[in-house]
Amino acid sequence: MDYQGSKKDLLEKIGVDPKTGLSSSDAKTRLEKYGPNSIESSNKKSMLQKILDQIIDPMVILLIVASIISAFTGDKVEAIIIIAIVVVNAIMSIYQEGQAEDSVAALQKMSSPEATVLRDGKRGKVKAEELVPGDIVILETGDIIPADIRLLDSRNLKIDESSLTGESVAVEKDANEEYNEEVGIGDRKNSAYSSSIVTYGHGEGVVTSTGSESEIGKIATSLDSVEEKQTPLQKQLNELSKKLAILVIIVCALVFVVGYFRSNMTWLENFMVAVSLAVAAIPEGLTAVVTIVLSIGMNRMVEKKAIVKNLVSVETLGSTTAICSDKTGTLTQNEMTITKVFTDFKEFDVDGSGYVPEGDISHQGQVIDSHDQIKLLMTIASLSNDANLIERSGTYEITGDPTEGAMLTLSEKWGIVQEDLNEAHPRIDEIPFDSERKMMTTFHNIEDSFYAMTKGAPDIIIKNSSKIMIDGKLEDFTEDKKKEVLEENTKLAKQALRVMAYAFKPYETLEGEELTTENIEREMVFVGLTGMIDPPRPEAKAAVEECHRSGIDVIMITGDYFETALAIAKDLGIAEREDQAMQGSELNNKSEEEIREIVKTKRIFARVSPQNKVQLVNALQANGNIVAMTGDGVNDAPAIKNADIGISMGITGTDVAKDTADMILVDDNFATIVNAVEEGRVIFSNIKKFVSFLLSCNIAEVLIVFLSILFGLPSPLTPIQLLWLNLVTDAFPALALGVEPAEADIMERPPRDPHQGILSGETGRGVIFQSIAITIAVLASYVIGLKYIFPGNIERAHTMVFATLITSELLRAFSVRSEKYTLRELGWFSNKNLVKANLLSFALLLLVMYVPVLRNLFELEFISWQWWIILLLSLLPLLIGEIRKRTRR
Repeated sequence: MDYQGSKKDLLEKIGVDPKTGLSSSDAKTRLEKYGPNSIESSNKKSMLQKILDQIIDPMVILLIVASIISAFTGDKVEAIIIIAIVVVNAIMSIYQEGQAEDSVAALQKMSSPEATVLRDGKRGKVKAEELVPGDIVILETGDIIPADIRLLDSRNLKIDESSLTGESVAVEKDANEEYNEEVGIGDRKNSAYSSSIVTYGHGEGVVTSTGSESEIGKIATSLDSVEEKQTPLQKQLNELSKKLAILVIIVCALVFVVGYFRSNMTWLENFMVAVSLAVAAIPEGLTAVVTIVLSIGMNRMVEKKAIVKNLVSVETLGSTTAICSDKTGTLTQNEMTITKVFTDFKEFDVDGSGYVPEGDISHQGQVIDSHDQIKLLMTIASLSNDANLIERSGTYEITGDPTEGAMLTLSEKWGIVQEDLNEAHPRIDEIPFDSERKMMTTFHNIEDSFYAMTKGAPDIIIKNSSKIMIDGKLEDFTEDKKKEVLEENTKLAKQALRVMAYAFKPYETLEGEELTTENIEREMVFVGLTGMIDPPRPEAKAAVEECHRSGIDVIMITGDYFETALAIAKDLGIAEREDQAMQGSELNNKSEEEIREIVKTKRIFARVSPQNKVQLVNALQANGNIVAMTGDGVNDAPAIKNADIGISMGITGTDVAKDTADMILVDDNFATIVNAVEEGRVIFSNIKKFVSFLLSCNIAEVLIVFLSILFGLPSPLTPIQLLWLNLVTDAFPALALGVEPAEADIMERPPRDPHQGILSGETGRGVIFQSIAITIAVLASYVIGLKYIFPGNIERAHTMVFATLITSELLRAFSVRSEKYTLRELGWFSNKNLVKANLLSFALLLLVMYVPVLRNLFELEFISWQWWIILLLSLLPLLIGEIRKRTRR
């Protein structure tokens, strides 16, 4: 508890002289003892672990077993091709995850700070990772706090601790504060914590903790205890793999037994047919196509400003039912903005462009002339201001306190340039801001007179003002007028606005004046008020509305104040009433069951702790939700990791948050999450389509062979023909289905039930109907060929079966594009990739049928007019699929 006790006792305990700092040799010794001031990623996997993750997938294991069986039964080519598919799939997955890790590393480099330290009695810069306990660190405005520090000196010091506590307003620090009891992080005024930012003033402190011993490090270390969860897609594919494995065993056994009694083949020949059917039953290309489709989706998300760190997380987004969003920077713009100005006893709304510098301005439909008075207010705001507005490559950045930055931004929009003002009226002296008087005053020479420009807390400024500016004239600031202004202050505060007041005091000369608050900040002239807030992102409101249409709950979880959170949530449409919000502290004594009930109705949680965030995520998951959790701070990391899909900010996010997250928003924008959810839904929808396509084709192949043997017919397909169907012909249409454009109502559907399988409902029924339809069409072709067109010629009958099966499957690919919309509604050529893929697959069919060398290899025969029969029969599955859609509608 380094924030407790006196500074003197702490310095003696650490062993450092604050006037000289550590010696270089002592710093080196301590660095060896304590290690570098950095946090090792708890999530980073070794290459061996990545390879093992690929191998232990049930579908992959099934394919490896099939390849081993094929190798032992003499089908070495088949075995090699299956293993090649497994290897290519693993390489693609590992490569894509590596690309995402590189993107994250690049983002983290942007936030690698340096520190100004006192060593050997001299001030100098060192890398933050070289800091050790005992280092004396000098803090200036704009610095990132490089480690946990006990303050030794503070001068008007304010620190933005939002990354740790979630509170958007900078915290005032006081090095002289002493505590003897336990105090929460957000209330420790005598300490500064790693990853926070100095927004105002100066300070000096001694490093007390570094690396994993810092507050940020403790949270990062605690993440190791959070169990990794399987994504919905992983669960679905694992379940499908188990069912397919059982199906393969049953099919092999049935075919072997039936073939032994119903055919003239030897037991070895029967075994070979059974194994070839086992290979046919397994969709060898499924894992490869899933990987490729997820990879394509991953790349599309990068274009939409979202970096997804692992492939399966792409799909998880699509099943999201609840998004827990931080407020600051995600739903809001992360910059304080003045939205209200009160002067002349009139209130003005400020839009994004500010006020027009010339001419009159409109107030409640009336043209009025308060232009000069507002300009005076903005002049005071610019002169009594320590922030800076810096232009870089056409964009403006604020350095310093965000509140002062908001004043500068509005002043600039009014044509009041701080740099020009300071040059024309340089600051002669100042009375700095402090937390007791809650005011700041600067002194300037303006037109041969001297002025004290003051800004501060409204109640203090109003109390200490005796005059008020009305219509450009000075009038007595009577009690009635003060009451009216205080009522305006209350009104603005209830809108969750941070209110600032402005006043001035003229002097003919400052000679002989004692520049103290007692002499100067009295009998002032009150000018007006401004109300500011971190406003919602313009696109966030539309994104929240889209979430609600999509059946996704949006829940605001923030460390900010109750009133501010409620105002922003109402504006965005997240909540409508105050009873939908609650303080995080109210969760502390609740049971898990009580919190599960609370999250069913509450949509705003303010002033929450890191533990509260985890409680809320767990409660939502216990209620059956797939939860996405956003955040940028260290305090968000445990909840981010606990969520089904953790989302970190790319700009404001800390390294720990980025390391923990499954997805990083490059633009820190809530709307990007909704775009990613849509992409996830499209991806899962497409996965269902090609899984349905592959399985209906593979089941049809099994039924064709099994029923042929059951009815005493020769096997209709050879093992090499089955292999060609599964590994070549089916693969191209499946890939094209994986990039099927989004259906028009994809974001108007409710989130899918994560407990339902890929083949549940209409998808499963569609697989059954299509498998039967393909089986009927192909068996009809086989019987016609074997009995009537080519009596007794098994190879020509095989050719009829081969051509009919491939053609019917290619046409089936068009029908499977939607379970709801017919091809006429979708457009035959709206998926150009599918058209190209089918043409390629059909060209390969013609190639093996009409190139003599390949025809012999595949044991096929030349056919001509028989194509009319093949085409008519192949249309049957397509027609059945389209009729079913119309009938269901």
